[in-house]
Amino acid sequence: MIKAVTFDLWDTIVYDDTDEPKRAAQGLRSKRDERRHLVWQALERIAPADRAAVDTAYDVADAAFNKVWHEQHITWTIAERLKVVLDGLGRSLPEDDFEAVVEAHEVMEVEVYPDAIEGIGEALKALSRRYKLCIVSDTIVTPGTGLRALLGKHGLADYFSGFAFSDEVGRSKPHRAMFEAAARQLGVEFFQMVHVGDRDHNDVKGPQALGAKAILFTASRDNDKATTSADAVCERHADLPALVDRLAGG
Repeated sequence: MIKAVTFDLWDTIVYDDTDEPKRAAQGLRSKRDERRHLVWQALERIAPADRAAVDTAYDVADAAFNKVWHEQHITWTIAERLKVVLDGLGRSLPEDDFEAVVEAHEVMEVEVYPDAIEGIGEALKALSRRYKLCIVSDTIVTPGTGLRALLGKHGLADYFSGFAFSDEVGRSKPHRAMFEAAARQLGVEFFQMVHVGDRDHNDVKGPQALGAKAILFTASRDNDKATTSADAVCERHADLPALVDRLAGG
């Protein structure tokens, strides 16, 4: 019997990068440019810094992050990533300045936040009456603390009994540690779980390998729809409660 439903966050609960038009409307830099500007600005206060060199060092650190994320299933924290940037530049920052740059990165998607996907509130409300719910999400820039705050801004945080964020677990999807953290918090076994997410490799193959069921969510990203091994495909959140009930045998 299915007792729990776990959810990816990006492009499953909130639309990734829908904060960018909001930033532009407010006259703010894109997130990508702002992150590089923050590092350059902090260095420039101490000694002249070449913005092009900062951009290159940041690009290299991003590439290294992606390699580790995809191959080792680990998401470096922003502090770890910024240390790679600074090491590449042969520079350092005083502790207070470094922490300020880290914090500015971590709250960026909370202060100007992306939109929730249509129907998610109603789906979570319905599902929470019958199942325990948990977030299972990689943290690419915004840490788990920020993602909890983001869910709170949309009035969704209270539907969840657990949170498995990669910066807190120490591994990222599809590593079993992420789903183990969710199962442990919810007090269920893998076979009693259904995971919902938009990426076949992470959100379908990962939980299925452990004996859980998986639903591919395609409203925001349908790249994997034609080849997925998902137990069900969901095109809109309005259909999700019935799909979960069907997989649960109800």
